[in-house]
Amino acid sequence: MVQPSPDYFAWLTIACAALVTYFLRISGLLLAGRLPKTGRFKKFMDALPGTILLSLIVPAALASGPIGWLATGATGLCSLKTGNVFISMLLGITIVAAGRW
Repeated sequence: MVQPSPDYFAWLTIACAALVTYFLRISGLLLAGRLPKTGRFKKFMDALPGTILLSLIVPAALASGPIGWLATGATGLCSLKTGNVFISMLLGITIVAAGRW
């Protein structure tokens, strides 16, 4: 019996991942028209991007210690005050870089 090469499994995995990704994207587009646009569901959907962002930021900030806490707080305050995300991120990066230096 002939054994498939490791490259075959790599390409098969990539193809399957691409199909799943495409299916998820297209199903989201098709489903979006059927979801309620008012009420509790709308409030939930409006809050979702912020909660996802927090779930990504908070663990990293907690793991990085006091410098990370300071940078996270300064980045959030700068973003609230200026509304400029780029400047806020630049401030956070600068604080972390200075703290590590």
